[in-house]
Amino acid sequence: MKSHFQIIIIGGGNAGISVAAQLLRKNSKLDIAIIDPAEKHYYQPAWTLVGSGVFDIQKTERNEADVIPKKATWLKEFVQTFSPENNSIGTNESTYTYDYLIVCPGIQLNWNSIKGLTETLGQNNVCSNYSFKTAPYTFESIKNFKGGKAIFHNPHTPVKCGGAPHKIMYMAADYFRKHGVLNKADIQYWSGAAKLFAVPKYEKTLLEVCRNANIQLHFMERLDEIDGANKRAKFVGIGETNKDAETWVDFDMIHVTPPQSAPDFIKNSPLANAGGWVDVNKNTLQHVKFGNIFSLGDASGLPTSKTGAAIRKQAPVVVANVLALIENHAMAGNYTGYTSCPLVTGYGKLVLAEFDYNNQPMETFPFDQSKERWSMYMLKKEVLPRMYWGQILTGKA
Repeated sequence: MKSHFQIIIIGGGNAGISVAAQLLRKNSKLDIAIIDPAEKHYYQPAWTLVGSGVFDIQKTERNEADVIPKKATWLKEFVQTFSPENNSIGTNESTYTYDYLIVCPGIQLNWNSIKGLTETLGQNNVCSNYSFKTAPYTFESIKNFKGGKAIFHNPHTPVKCGGAPHKIMYMAADYFRKHGVLNKADIQYWSGAAKLFAVPKYEKTLLEVCRNANIQLHFMERLDEIDGANKRAKFVGIGETNKDAETWVDFDMIHVTPPQSAPDFIKNSPLANAGGWVDVNKNTLQHVKFGNIFSLGDASGLPTSKTGAAIRKQAPVVVANVLALIENHAMAGNYTGYTSCPLVTGYGKLVLAEFDYNNQPMETFPFDQSKERWSMYMLKKEVLPRMYWGQILTGKA
């Protein structure tokens, strides 16, 4: 069995597959291995729409084998150790060496860090769009809601798709409105963040959506425990004014976003920064200590939102800079922190937030994207999923 590869990519998600595909389009002779133990590959941005009842969950899943580029070697293993000084990694089955390493294993969902969550998830109207298995139950909970308290939770950690914890809240509010139960609903948003959205231009619109549905906002609160049988959740204050204050909140339904972190094998490696993420230069995406290592996507320590749109702008930078090093050229790839969050605010309505490292808007279209638009909703629902499977994963976009 071969043990050395020119380029090893850790992670077969959006980032790993698109980088491998782009590299092989530029140079089909590259010797690339992708390490990922997953059987399935998911288009996760559609799970908000699944939880809203307007997208088929089956269309978000494909076999991993079907999306691996044909000229890449797939090692269906998981990485355990890094030895960057020796250009080697250890998996559960073997040790491999590389000339260049690209680290993009995604983010780790820490379901168990909320006491009682795993025992009650998928029942007692405790739902989450953050897994393939549970996203359809979100719509069941919304559909069966006849009034009472609906809680939507955002954790105190970074998460993939930072808008997802409140996008489903706007969809639920719109569903309640259309079905005559909004006036019987007490919708509450409990968040570990200090505000609803980081970019004022877009936050202004979202706060108006909250006002129109009479949504109560609670910030700097950490969800510590769920008592599913008794339908109550315990929040603990993490701000200066509410530090350590405990609040038990009753609910009729609750949507939970699990706290998230870098994967344990990254956190415990010599590649990690103090927060546990891969420590890379925010513009070149090259590791700050090891020049032949790059990282992108959710596991990288980049100070921007963790989204598929960010990966789409990061991938060409990694590709350009790795190829430059192989050819002994100066690296020219530069990432400015672009990320995008398509914020569905109701059925047929979406605010397309696009911004950079400084939370300055970087908009694609020649109109004010902070306004709710049907055209942008259709972009998310119809165009982007096709683009993902057909263009992004094949290295064409």
